[in-house]
Amino acid sequence: MQNATADFRKVAVLGATGSIGTSALDVVARHPDRMRASVLGAGRDVDGLVALCAAHRPDHAVIADPALHDALAQGLRDARLATTPHAGMAAFDALASDADACDTVVAAIVGAAGLDSTLAALRAGKRVLLANKESLVLAGGLMMQAAREAGAVIVPIDSEHNAIHQCLPPGGDCGGVSRIILTASGGPFRGRSRESLADVTPAQAIAHPKWSMGPKISVDSATLMNKGLELIEAHHLFDMPADRLDVLVHPQSLVHSFVEFVDGSTLAQLGLPDMRTALAVGLGHPHRIASGVPGLDLLRHGQLDFEAPDHDAFPCLGLARAALVAGGTAPAVLNAANEIAVSAFLQGQLRFLAIPALVEHVLAALPAAPAATLDVLRDADARARAAATQALETGVIH
Repeated sequence: MQNATADFRKVAVLGATGSIGTSALDVVARHPDRMRASVLGAGRDVDGLVALCAAHRPDHAVIADPALHDALAQGLRDARLATTPHAGMAAFDALASDADACDTVVAAIVGAAGLDSTLAALRAGKRVLLANKESLVLAGGLMMQAAREAGAVIVPIDSEHNAIHQCLPPGGDCGGVSRIILTASGGPFRGRSRESLADVTPAQAIAHPKWSMGPKISVDSATLMNKGLELIEAHHLFDMPADRLDVLVHPQSLVHSFVEFVDGSTLAQLGLPDMRTALAVGLGHPHRIASGVPGLDLLRHGQLDFEAPDHDAFPCLGLARAALVAGGTAPAVLNAANEIAVSAFLQGQLRFLAIPALVEHVLAALPAAPAATLDVLRDADARARAAATQALETGVIH
């Protein structure tokens, strides 16, 4: 059933073959009378993208690597699909901003690579379901300004920020908020001492106890950098200063965040650890729609536990908070250095405990500077990547 109502949505899923992208498509497919996937984008997985196109019949498919355009086109022809093939990051930007191609964008490209297409969607006034935390960390101030100027709607898809979004009054008024508390599962190494983490392997680090995520995000969860990046995100999304943002470890991952108000009330959003809930909130906003996730049976799950994060074993959280306080280019430097560090760890080139060491080294080498333009932030990102790579190549950090 096609455009049956004026509210029918054409959804672009950028990062469609990843865990968030496939979850988004699962929700979209449950509501054929309200929405359809009109654009699907992926990095290099041509076969996966073609398979999704066969299932969802989008108007457009885009692959990030230009060298794979012909393979994508051939795959679509072989599947007898009318979907138009595109390739290159510029195609992501063009489709994200095209009024005919989509009105809603699921921004799920991992890493800083997702920044341009997200900005393009915001500048075009789209509804953006923001699942790419690195772009907000890198250029949060500019992104929020772009959204305000174009009248774009941002619905965060991180479970924690989505929980805060749900707990705030309509319109996101934070005037009565005294504190925001993000919850963290603690990752696969919760409760372990710093010394016991010396020989952690990539396979152990990506084995998250609660969430099914990609390798980079899973490693960030294991180091608690993920939660540090989320602090920076929360600062931008909800205009909240660092001293009113806190983190609590909650191993059950059922309470996704708290909002504390000036009158002493605290609201929490609870639910099973399944990204489809947050995606349904974004896709249906301001209405509630079915996500495929069952309700929460607290009697079956039993008690809820909370504890303070261990900053000694997981120093990335403190590094992220320091970058937030420093402001300017510091969050961009933090994010870039972390991406290089995590990549090196996953390739067996860096020890787990050296991830925060490399990030700290790069932050010290590149002190925070004012960041009024995207060019300044891109330059800081590039210099941080170069500094991190040099530290690895020279053995300063190993």
